[in-house]
Amino acid sequence: MKFKKTTPEYIFHCQSAVMSTCFAKFHPNLIIGGTYSGQIVLWDNRSNKRTPVQRSPLSASAHTHPVYSVQVVGTENAHNLITVSTDGKFRTWSLDMLSSPIDSMELNQQKQSRAVAASCISFPTGDYNNFVVGSEEGILYAACRHGTKPGIVDVFEGHQGPVTSVNMHHVQGQVDFSHLFLTSSIDWTVKLWSLKENKPLYSFEDNGDYVYDVQWSPIHPALFASVDGMGRLDLWNLNNDTELPTVSTIVDAASALNRLMWAPSGHQVVVGDDVGKIWVYDVGEQLANPKSDEWSQFVQTLQELKNNQVDKNIDLMYTLSSSPSPIR
Repeated sequence: MKFKKTTPEYIFHCQSAVMSTCFAKFHPNLIIGGTYSGQIVLWDNRSNKRTPVQRSPLSASAHTHPVYSVQVVGTENAHNLITVSTDGKFRTWSLDMLSSPIDSMELNQQKQSRAVAASCISFPTGDYNNFVVGSEEGILYAACRHGTKPGIVDVFEGHQGPVTSVNMHHVQGQVDFSHLFLTSSIDWTVKLWSLKENKPLYSFEDNGDYVYDVQWSPIHPALFASVDGMGRLDLWNLNNDTELPTVSTIVDAASALNRLMWAPSGHQVVVGDDVGKIWVYDVGEQLANPKSDEWSQFVQTLQELKNNQVDKNIDLMYTLSSSPSPIR
């Protein structure tokens, strides 16, 4: 982005389709990939070869299904690579050695003792123990890595199709919103949740296609972006409107957008499509930069959403109670 070049600085290759990737935080030269075969690979841009310099084994000790989420969590002196896969395994790795994970956990639903087909994961800011994971069943789970009972601690139901992304709220300010998270799904919706409640706080239903990714702004507490299968990029400022996106654009009617990422400054959004193009958008300062009262305003917005939910439930109960009983 710095040099406004439209060609890549580096191109890395792999034998299996790359499903997820991330920079190795604290190691500027390393890039991590999660593959369709279940292998974890690591590239180094200092190396002359463009194939992985390290890879995990293709065995049951690693992953055996596609790896849809890879991320580095922790501090500079104590960090690990975390991976989840549709094989229901949560693995912790050291970047120095991908030959075997340093820790493994089965993500099981206690009721059915069935493996969770994990499709995405997100950690709260500064918390490396607790996380939320989305699944191909459309269910979300709050879980923890350590403690008396590591594994799933809570279940969130609300989506009618596979969850494509989950993103915890990360913007710090006068009010702590770290309990909030967003999810997107193949059911055409984006949903807003709180770790304190099992049902969605709100469902955004303005899309007419699969929603593939949703990400909070890194600087504005009430702003988020989402992308869908119609090639649509939406920016939602919840303090402005919860019914419709504040800004919406279609990049190319022929392509589906399946990934998005904010620049750390919060002033650009980068999106990727299904034909291999990357699109970089500037976000106007008026929309990108929060005003000083956005935090308190967002508290009000959340309260209104909660009140509306209560009203809806009361209306539903009233409708059910006043409907004529069937003739026996």
